[in-house]
Amino acid sequence: MPRARALAHAVLGGWAVDQDVLHTAELLLSELVTNALRAHAPSGRQVGVRIAKSTPDGLLRLEVSDEAPGRPEVRAPADDETGGRGLLLVEALAHRWGVEEHESGTGKTVWAELKAPDIVAEPAEREIAAALVRPNHLVRVWGEWRTVVSTSSEQHAGQDGQDGQDVQDPILTLSLDEGPPLRVQATEPLTIRHRGEDAADV
Repeated sequence: MPRARALAHAVLGGWAVDQDVLHTAELLLSELVTNALRAHAPSGRQVGVRIAKSTPDGLLRLEVSDEAPGRPEVRAPADDETGGRGLLLVEALAHRWGVEEHESGTGKTVWAELKAPDIVAEPAEREIAAALVRPNHLVRVWGEWRTVVSTSSEQHAGQDGQDGQDVQDPILTLSLDEGPPLRVQATEPLTIRHRGEDAADV
């Protein structure tokens, strides 16, 4: 999942994690997102990604949520099977992992934690991908700081990403407390002011 890896890299790069941890986190997130996309979720439901950290504990947490029924289980696929090894990899690489069912009764969140002893607190200002900007973030645009009121996205018409076809990044519209809305690509870097969050939703 190139997009999931790219966004994870944008978040974790700002947290100054070790390169080995960064690589492992990207790999784990890719496996979790792939499993979620393969689950039989109701039509139109999306996969949610959350990346969080605990600086005092030196832990990095990856969460992927979907609305599909059932719980994923570690399998022991036969040698000639081409799939079914995703959770084996998660189990081998993660410090610990688990599944939390949603209180609504539909769907679940699969999470994995990594030890990241070198993780650092974020600076007051940092640069992140536009897709990670959320309401109440302060964003620097047109030389001024503006508060994000709401966000929305629209997907370009294009290929589905299979057979090596590229999918264009979605266009995001950020409604601000002052001035016109800001329209940017999902991976475009934006400078925000840190409000003390230790998590980012993708």
